Amino acid sequence: MVDHPRARKLADRIQQIVAQMLDTRIKDPRLGFVTVTDVRVTGDLQHASVFYTVLGDEEARTGTAQALESAKGLIRSEVGKQTGVRLTPTLEFHLDAVPETAAHLDAALLEAARRDREVSALATGAQYAGEADPYRRPADEDEADADEADADEADAAR
Repeated sequence: MVDHPRARKLADRIQQIVAQMLDTRIKDPRLGFVTVTDVRVTGDLQHASVFYTVLGDEEARTGTAQALESAKGLIRSEVGKQTGVRLTPTLEFHLDAVPETAAHLDAALLEAARRDREVSALATGAQYAGEADPYRRPADEDEADADEADADEADAAR
């Protein structure tokens, strides 16, 4: 789906119209608590994908999907009337997986935080296997001069 400015404006307008229609005009008892999350329109303005979420269980989702499918013609005709475009785009309704994905990500973040706490608890009582600083450093200037002299002798031997 292309994001042309005209397509984006039409998508925003379709989102408002569909949300208003679901709130006021569609009286199907199968229709659950629906939120229109996004609308994407193709670049040629011929097809619109309407993404929605439903509060409730799997039964509410299937009932809402059936209600939206049966009300698709009425919603499309209202979209055509209110937008005034030459060709009214076809509507496809898709259940948005954002809430499930967000719940999965929240669970993963909680698990990562729990593991971080475990690692930090283990690190508080940990000790170094050897010295705290395993790299050799000259203690004073005499040792640094001796190291330089040894390096000069090694170069001269080559």
